[in-house]
Amino acid sequence: MSAYTRVSRPPRERSLGAALIANVVRQRGFVAAAAACGFVIGLGYRYVFNPADEGTVANYLRSGVHGVGIGLTVWAVQNVFASGANSRLGVALRQAPVAVEVLLRALAMTAALIVVGFSLQLALYAEPYRLRWLTPVWLDTELPRIVMIGFGISLVIGFAVEIERLIGGPLLASVLLGTYHRPSRSRLIVMFLDLANSTRLAESMGEVRVHDLITRFFFDIDQPIADFGGVVHSYVGDEVIVSWPATDDPARNARCVACFFAIARQIERLAPEYQLEFGVKPGFRAGVHVGTVVISECGDRKRQLAFFGDTMNVASRLCDHCKAIGGRLVISGDLLRIIAVPDAIVIDAGQRIEPRGRQALVEAHGVEVRD
Repeated sequence: MSAYTRVSRPPRERSLGAALIANVVRQRGFVAAAAACGFVIGLGYRYVFNPADEGTVANYLRSGVHGVGIGLTVWAVQNVFASGANSRLGVALRQAPVAVEVLLRALAMTAALIVVGFSLQLALYAEPYRLRWLTPVWLDTELPRIVMIGFGISLVIGFAVEIERLIGGPLLASVLLGTYHRPSRSRLIVMFLDLANSTRLAESMGEVRVHDLITRFFFDIDQPIADFGGVVHSYVGDEVIVSWPATDDPARNARCVACFFAIARQIERLAPEYQLEFGVKPGFRAGVHVGTVVISECGDRKRQLAFFGDTMNVASRLCDHCKAIGGRLVISGDLLRIIAVPDAIVIDAGQRIEPRGRQALVEAHGVEVRD
């Protein structure tokens, strides 16, 4: 292998509009599910709340279409919040207390549901009923009921989103479906990324200020990780563990490398804010390896997904090796062989190292951006 390997350029961070479109494409199944659930709920609402003499096939279809509109509105509002997570409003919202964030999301969704619900009511029932349905009874009974149902759905969805953010999608799925009640083997790409010089910073800044710095750093790198398909497994002190599924597609496997340099660009962009708030720009490094990981749900009162295996040990030791050589990113030879690494990035010829706790040597390659 030559001293350096050319690879394709990491994709640029998406704008809000591009992120919204990407979410629509990526969540086609969720869009269909939201529409189907809305249709069923619309039929149920017609059966439970409306007079029996209005229970015609045409009215049931109108109620179903009404429900589809409501379901898609719920999905769309959640998608707008997710796509705008990097905006100033999105950042401020995520930094607010969970109760405040859930309440504000619920109010926004309720307002959207009222507008869409009322508009659909006009569109669907104007021809057969003119405006005869718009009576004081409808305003006093039906409209408040729609508002309360919309607000209730919004709260449930908001809390579900926050629970997923708090414990992670895989653990939530395991709790609900029992996916990892028994140990399961998965082939994963694992990155150990830690903040550089945190001990020295703690001595000069104090533990509380360093904790604020680490918390801010983890918050700022969350979006680049999500943009490149990474899943945060855990935060351990000044270190974060991120994983990706290993696939047969070299371009998809290369997302871990692209993710690292997206994080670097994000921190470089925010450097003036860090300098102003903490007097320092955070440095960081990472080690990445690919292999089989044993995943199991552990604990009872406090549950979490635990990752076990040699892959975790090697990734951690590669991060240590990165520190020892003064690099930013080190990947294993096993990972290098399954990725198409981005253009404008170079990978050195590598060296064979012996990680602590492992007899077999590991091929370690430094990765950097080409000047």
